Parts: sequence; structure tokens; C-alpha cells
Amino acid sequence: MGHREDLLEGAKRCLLEKGYGRTTARDVVAASGTNLASIGYHYGSKDALLRQAYLALTEERGARVIVALDRGEEPEAEPYRRFRELCSLLVGTAGADRPLRRLQTEVVTRLDDDEELREAIREPGRRGRLDMAEEALGIDPEAEPEKARAAGLLLQALAAGVTVQWLADPETAPTADDLVAGLRAVMGE
Repeated sequence: MGHREDLLEGAKRCLLEKGYGRTTARDVVAASGTNLASIGYHYGSKDALLRQAYLALTEERGARVIVALDRGEEPEAEPYRRFRELCSLLVGTAGADRPLRRLQTEVVTRLDDDEELREAIREPGRRGRLDMAEEALGIDPEAEPEKARAAGLLLQALAAGVTVQWLADPETAPTADDLVAGLRAVMGE
């Protein structure tokens, strides 16, 4: 790896260990084995590097979720089963993903004061919700764009809510069965 890649990997480690606001350029340099000048040369600024590292972390997590979803041979599988699979994945990875979930929550709190960060996550967030709708529920964004958008919004809201509940109190945070039962109750079943 070159300095650019080393910096990105070091920044990702720092973000997960220290958080967005507490990561300094010196932390990244120490974690990457590079030098301060490399940050400016390759990324322009520490903030640009941290934005890129954050996006890389969230994209890597999204790819792991998609791979973990068992779509099987039935693209039209029973919707509650597919919803439960997604919820099981969200809840089941909460412990291992705690540093990333904590980081995502911190980033959300920074968006009012950091327009560049908000802009950086806008398009990946939009793509992510469409990917979730397609991979978790089998809704083709090309064939049914509005349905995929609406389903993706719901899934993102659910994921964010599960994250906050799990971070606040893992003992009473919802299980996959709780979420499916809640959805059934909302749907009047």
C-alpha cells in the first residue's frame, strides 16, 4: 500500500477507536505510519480524509449486510421472512458493529455544523436506501423507483432506531422477533 491507502486505513481505525470529533491529524499519522504532509498531499485536509474514511467504513458495512442477507432461490419470498432476516442481521451484529454504530450516531450530530460532511453522505445515503430495498425486500429500484425509495426510507429509519436503542440499553433493545411482531401489529394483524 502507498501513503494514500495507509492514511485511509489509519483514519478508519482512528474513527472507530476515537470517534470523528476526537481524531486528530497526528492520530491518523501515528495509526498509518505516514507523515502530516501526506494528508494534505493526498486528501487536501484532515477533514476531507475523515469524510472519505467514514464513507469507506459505511460502504464496507453496507456490502457486508448485502452479502449476509440470504435471498435464496426465491426472489419473491414471503415479506415477513425477508424483513425478519434483515432485522436479525441488524440486531445480531449490534455488538460487533458497536464502534461503527457509535460513529454513525456521532456523525449525525455533526451535520448541522458541517455542510461538507452532510454533502458527502447525501448521495451514498440515497444509494444505500435503494440497495437495502432491493437486497432486503427484493424491490427493483429501476422497475419500481418510488416503492424502492419508500421502503428504503423505512428500512433506514428502522436501522437508525435499532442502533439508538441498542446503544442506549442493549438489554431492552428490540430483537428481530420484536420488530416483526411490531410490524404485524402496525399492519393490523
